[in-house]
Amino acid sequence: MSPSKATRYFITGGAGFIGSHLVDRLMEEGNQVTVYDNLVSGKREWIEHHLGKKSFRFMEADLLDFDTLKQAMKGHEVIWHLGANTDIPAGNRVTDLDLKNCTIATRNVLEAMRQNNIDKIVFASSACVYGDAPPVALAETFGPLLPINLYGAGKLACEGLISAYCHLFGIKAWIFRFANVVGARMGHGVIYDFIQKLKQNPEELEILGDGNQEKPFFLVEDCIDGMLCAFNNSDNQYDVYNLGCESFTTVTRVAQIVTEEMGLRDVNFKYTGGKRGWPGDVPVVHFSVDKMKKLGWSASHTSDEAVRIAARRLLGKEAR
Repeated sequence: MSPSKATRYFITGGAGFIGSHLVDRLMEEGNQVTVYDNLVSGKREWIEHHLGKKSFRFMEADLLDFDTLKQAMKGHEVIWHLGANTDIPAGNRVTDLDLKNCTIATRNVLEAMRQNNIDKIVFASSACVYGDAPPVALAETFGPLLPINLYGAGKLACEGLISAYCHLFGIKAWIFRFANVVGARMGHGVIYDFIQKLKQNPEELEILGDGNQEKPFFLVEDCIDGMLCAFNNSDNQYDVYNLGCESFTTVTRVAQIVTEEMGLRDVNFKYTGGKRGWPGDVPVVHFSVDKMKKLGWSASHTSDEAVRIAARRLLGKEAR
């Protein structure tokens, strides 16, 4: 499908961090966009510059409201399903949070698609589906998939539901297992948390775990580029892609970068200890993105560079 052709897109979670950036891109390309978001984690201000445009529609509604969802989805061609719980620790405390807002919500999206004869879905999954995997470059064929938090379990269940709907009802799906997406408009995550903590106390920073946890961080615009690259260049009925970068950053290095960007010196790093930052935290994630590279996409920055750029944007030092 050519990106130059105006398409009717329906974006769940479109007022969120990643979703609002996707909306900006799709609107720039001249498409028709409907955002469906309950604004629990998303913000109206991130999409308000599109309100009033003829090609844009916003519905403040919940994915668990099936009848409203089904009605709102009518007449669209492609579903970008980004709506989900985004607070992983909260999902471990409130044990039906991911069941409702990820798994059941995704079933509702798929069933609304089936009843509306919509046959394309782009889904935001997560590296969390891999669970506590060995520190190797994980490919999409790695298994068995054994998540260690309820967010990852919910996302894996969603992948299973999407696969079943694809095979039963002729739906086509692009599944993306995200690494740590960073950039402007983040409302949680280690970079955001460090900045908030340092604003409260610029002399000491509490770091959860031992600081040796290492993850790939990549910019939100790279995330959007990657999804669009696969969507426009892959025609398989059901396919899964790792989306991230091949480099990674330790939590201690994130703390160093944030303190540098805030102009702070001699900050005392206070570690809580243990290899995990919190129960369900996967301490080491390394990605293979060879599958995406074969389609012509790769991240534009290293993980360390992405962390620094994201910190600068959150601090208002760099616009995006």
